[in-house]
Amino acid sequence: MSFFTTKDGTNIFYKDWGPRNAQPIVFHHGWPLSADDWDTQMLFFLGKGYRVIAHDRRGHGRSSQTAGGHEMDTYASDVAALTDALDLKDAVHIGHSTGGGEVARYVARAKPGRVAKAVLVSAVPPIMLKTAANPGGLPMEVFDGIRAALVANRTQFFIDLPTGPFYGFNRPGAKVSQGLIDRWWLQGMMGAANAHYECIKAFSETDFTEDLKKIDVPVLVMHGTDDQVVPYANSGPLAAKLLKRGTLKSYEGYPHGMLSTHADVINPDLLAFVKS
Repeated sequence: MSFFTTKDGTNIFYKDWGPRNAQPIVFHHGWPLSADDWDTQMLFFLGKGYRVIAHDRRGHGRSSQTAGGHEMDTYASDVAALTDALDLKDAVHIGHSTGGGEVARYVARAKPGRVAKAVLVSAVPPIMLKTAANPGGLPMEVFDGIRAALVANRTQFFIDLPTGPFYGFNRPGAKVSQGLIDRWWLQGMMGAANAHYECIKAFSETDFTEDLKKIDVPVLVMHGTDDQVVPYANSGPLAAKLLKRGTLKSYEGYPHGMLSTHADVINPDLLAFVKS
């Protein structure tokens, strides 16, 4: 198992597969999951000859269960430390949900030559929370409800979320995968409750508007129109408009977890963008 240690002593777990001289693709997972959520994509791109890398965010998966640092600036700093440790050049950074916010914050601040392209999949930018400047966002009560459910019974909540809205399994006619539900629960329970609790504020209240405006590499924004976790209208289309070189690709009726439920469509689209 591979780890690197950040300046504050946090041990970050990561996977690093494939030829060291191949173009690197770095995957950033969503809340409250781990690098394992990217296994399907990592195997796909590994088979295409790429170097594939994914890490467990601090407090998630196999990384240190730290007392603090569960906010976007530190998450992005941890990513920068990983890319420095591995000396990654011309990497493609792909982030899902909260990981998409992490990608936006990191890429906006990345050292020259580190990043070639980025992808935001079902991602939280520009900002999820409803504010005066973001009237289409979700009210604070939604996120307070997530916090309350986590505190009351994290184990059950981590069953209910993937069983319902995350993968769209609550929709009529949905093909439910018990394996995906179990995998989601397992990844979630590997992480720390305090990290998951504090990360709710990070993914819901962080405003990525200025980050998106600063990014000057090509960015693909992929979002399902039936995303029940990060609603489509106030995320993907708005993020794409803020990017200098952004492209929006919408997926009619796809859920938040479309990377898993529709990998047969999403993976080739990711490859086409990486190769373009």
